[in-house]
Amino acid sequence: MKKFIYILIVLFTIIACSTASKKDVAAVSPPKVNKTVNDTVRIANDSLEYEVIIIDNGFSTWLASIALPRHYYSLSYLETKNYLYVTEWNNRVRQPQIYNPNLYEMLIDYRPEIHYGYEVNYLIYNYMIYFQNTYKQKLWGNVPSR
Repeated sequence: MKKFIYILIVLFTIIACSTASKKDVAAVSPPKVNKTVNDTVRIANDSLEYEVIIIDNGFSTWLASIALPRHYYSLSYLETKNYLYVTEWNNRVRQPQIYNPNLYEMLIDYRPEIHYGYEVNYLIYNYMIYFQNTYKQKLWGNVPSR
């Protein structure tokens, strides 16, 4: 469970310092995705000044073997789902007396007016599905059981 705490801390440094930059995604260099042996997924894009780090045992394996492939979903679908999941996540962070504070440790700074691009939205969405299935949580709507 301690590893999950680290996951949440790092995971939702997700869009830690997003500036009000409204650059078109096509004009921005693609994010760098690094996968390491210790199940850390890092996405960084210096031009938009954000960083997403996901640390969770099993997530990289789940992403490679169970998650639906990239571009299966449209970008607008991922953005909509992420907004709903993140909104509920943040509600649960604000209610530690009701929801397990070991699962919901910190707020996620996800802003729908910022265009994070496909890769960031894809990884956030898949982490939310992984999280809900792994920890038997339901953030919003029907959760795919992959």
